[in-house]
Amino acid sequence: MFVRFEVPKDLQERSYEAVEAARDSGKIRRGTNEVTKAIERNEAKLVVIALDTQPEEVVAHIPLLCEEKNVPYTYVPSKVELGASCGLDVPTASIAITDTGRGAELVAEISGRVQQLKA
Repeated sequence: MFVRFEVPKDLQERSYEAVEAARDSGKIRRGTNEVTKAIERNEAKLVVIALDTQPEEVVAHIPLLCEEKNVPYTYVPSKVELGASCGLDVPTASIAITDTGRGAELVAEISGRVQQLKA
């Protein structure tokens, strides 16, 4: 329902790496409400959405909002692994990288590849 394009496995792994880099040296916003606010305030550099989110309606608005605000977004298969990448002990449906920190090159690479996938 909310999936707008297919993300290759290597790009999914790079997305987890970008989240970990931003967690350690930059800033991330965790959870759908915080992600939505970051997008609306033009703070988000990259948004990562978990594909196994139930119900799907929880994150269904995020891709549309990202496209409206010109924010790159991608998908990863597991909300448990996404939560772990953020340093949380609980799953998270989505995150927004607001300060890339050391992961700036990684975020730029992911953004470029996502643009190619959407074209």
